[in-house]
Amino acid sequence: MRNDDERIDDVKTQFIEKITDNMNAFGVSTSIGRVLGIIYMNREPMTLDELSEETGMSKTRMSQVVREMIDLNIAERVFKKGVRKDLFRVEEDYYQTFILLFTSTWKRAIQRSSSFEQRMMKQMNQLQAASGLTEEDELALNELLKEMKEWMDYYDWIHRVTEFFESGEIFKHVPKKERGNEA
Repeated sequence: MRNDDERIDDVKTQFIEKITDNMNAFGVSTSIGRVLGIIYMNREPMTLDELSEETGMSKTRMSQVVREMIDLNIAERVFKKGVRKDLFRVEEDYYQTFILLFTSTWKRAIQRSSSFEQRMMKQMNQLQAASGLTEEDELALNELLKEMKEWMDYYDWIHRVTEFFESGEIFKHVPKKERGNEA
């Protein structure tokens, strides 16, 4: 018969796997999801060595995974007096983790869109300034300009949705259950 420590470890492992699955549903790699779950369930920051041992990944790979997590804003390096190695912690609030993942993904999309918009507007402005466009070409260009305006409005909306989440305003409209509330 298994002892209570083993059974508790099994439950923790199941939580880690569910966190991994959830992160995967958000478009995050299994490795990142697993590391996030491990640090989260550890309840305190961990070193690369500890994470490598826990996951079976090499320290080099672990370093890459943690760097990706930092880029996604779901992990951060922390200092602890007396500890010489880098320690990494994750956000412990599920809601905040979701917001960080959601907004970091959309911020990258917005940034890519902005670069695209600038390139396309430059090309269309050059075409508009060129002499000798046929009436048909002008109509086609105006349609493209109209399409670009809709595109820019859409990405402005995404930017505002991102700000809505980051500001916490979302919780006024879709409240989260606080821990301990049994409704």
